[in-house]
Amino acid sequence: MKTILCQLFFASIALASGLAHAQSAAVVDGVQMPAWVERSEGGAPPRKMPVVPGMQLKAGDKLTTGSGSRLQVRLAEGSVVKLGENGSLQLKELEPSKTLFKAALGVLEGAFRFTTDLAAKGRRRDVSISVATVTAGIRGTDLWGKSVPDRQIVCLIEGKIEVAGPNETPFTMDQPRQFYRREKGVTQPIGLVEEAQLGEWAKETDVEKGKGAARRGGKWKVNLLSAPKQNAVLDVYDQVRAAGYGAEIFPTMAGEKRVYVVRINGLPSKAEAQALADRLKGKYGVAAPKVSSS
Repeated sequence: MKTILCQLFFASIALASGLAHAQSAAVVDGVQMPAWVERSEGGAPPRKMPVVPGMQLKAGDKLTTGSGSRLQVRLAEGSVVKLGENGSLQLKELEPSKTLFKAALGVLEGAFRFTTDLAAKGRRRDVSISVATVTAGIRGTDLWGKSVPDRQIVCLIEGKIEVAGPNETPFTMDQPRQFYRREKGVTQPIGLVEEAQLGEWAKETDVEKGKGAARRGGKWKVNLLSAPKQNAVLDVYDQVRAAGYGAEIFPTMAGEKRVYVVRINGLPSKAEAQALADRLKGKYGVAAPKVSSS
């Protein structure tokens, strides 16, 4: 087991180094855990694992967030997709290209936001987002939406979109704060949302400060447990990962002795790392988590 863990550790470093130089269709920018990705490969049953910053995503992946969670994903052409708590997002299609970026995203549940920064607005894209049974075609824009049982909302923040329910003629929305709403399978008249309400909606998808969110490039970490034998940390490792927190096992040296540490990386500050440590303390076998930057 010791040899296997060491091999996995160094293999993961090599893999991360290789992926860092490869173009990815989508990558996780930040995650307010718990969150998971389900992935099928080679015809095998879907494998569920916790989401971590820097994770490269591909077509077919299904992202899920838990209670109090947020997730931020950056697409290859510069757009950002945010997913709120208790949400589910399917990456149906991802085709990065120098001339045209194509994507089809499916919001199965929860709140989401699709936004494009200034540098990416001039790039060509063909992106469609389905919110349950409602489909929105995007042409370089900013929009928010949500799917809950018997209700779907798509709200335009900036730009232009075409939106339609099943068997409907697409309706073009090109005015900020216009929103499409479908209640119990019946499309409602296009409305205009108040600024204050739009601000409340936006909070549902924004990563919250002080809640222990991990970010790509974060240097702080939370050490959950350490022990001289790997078998002593495997139970905590399994519990934490099953709960949607991206823990890893790292063999390291404590003086002249080898120890095995279960830790979560990628926290952008000491405050965020401490918030995550406080949340996990007393759960999943984690008794006394410690924060560090080294």
